[in-house]
Amino acid sequence: MLHYTIYSHKTSPDWVTFIHGAGGSSSIWYKQIRDFKKEFNVLLVDLRGHGKSKSPAYDKLQTYSFDVIGDEVIEVLDHLGIERSHLVGISLGTIIVREISERYPSRVKSLVLAGAIMKLNVRGQVLMRLGFLLKSVIPYLLLYKLFAFIIMPRKKHRESRYLFIEEAKKLYQKEFIRWFTLVSQVNPLLSFFRIKDSNIPTLYVMGQEDYMFLPSITKLVKNHSSAILEVIPDCGHVVNVDKPEIFNERTLRFLKTM
Repeated sequence: MLHYTIYSHKTSPDWVTFIHGAGGSSSIWYKQIRDFKKEFNVLLVDLRGHGKSKSPAYDKLQTYSFDVIGDEVIEVLDHLGIERSHLVGISLGTIIVREISERYPSRVKSLVLAGAIMKLNVRGQVLMRLGFLLKSVIPYLLLYKLFAFIIMPRKKHRESRYLFIEEAKKLYQKEFIRWFTLVSQVNPLLSFFRIKDSNIPTLYVMGQEDYMFLPSITKLVKNHSSAILEVIPDCGHVVNVDKPEIFNERTLRFLKTM
């Protein structure tokens, strides 16, 4: 089973489950824990091969697909007896969260998709193709640093870049290649998500400077009646790290209405 951490609330019956992105871990949410545990039960999950979800059993697994990874998150919810939860994802974690909501809508109370990836622009597609060709040739950390600087290019994004790169150092080369291969094949799934409204209350929280992904989310929200968009000014891709106070305030405000 995936490694998880819980913060129990004395009176609230509601849960908020946080899902990190590729190369990260549940530590990416360290600026959220204090505020969220005041209002909800909090569940932090480390995806396979990340954080403390490392074991010989996971190393032997060859199947890496979004439905399998989603089922591992559901396994944790089942283990803890959580029937429904708000799901909060960041970056690649938003794809996992959205996929879970598609197959297990009864388990999801609402969605918060931060730094959401629902379409790769031309630059993103070129980057993924280049990475796919080079993934077995150059050290994975060098490739990851390149991605981090392209997605989070500005000086003010330094903390986010540093955090993701430090977490990525804990991955194995083999694990990075597996996840990278998974992401490089995601376009058909993202196309489906852009067309189909989840019909679950969804908050997209995007940075104004998230130039690779904000345009597609702005367009998507116009066509999905269940979705609303909050754009945080002076902020990059990793909104919960760049502007934690604003992220926490707007996300909690949304969750409390559910």
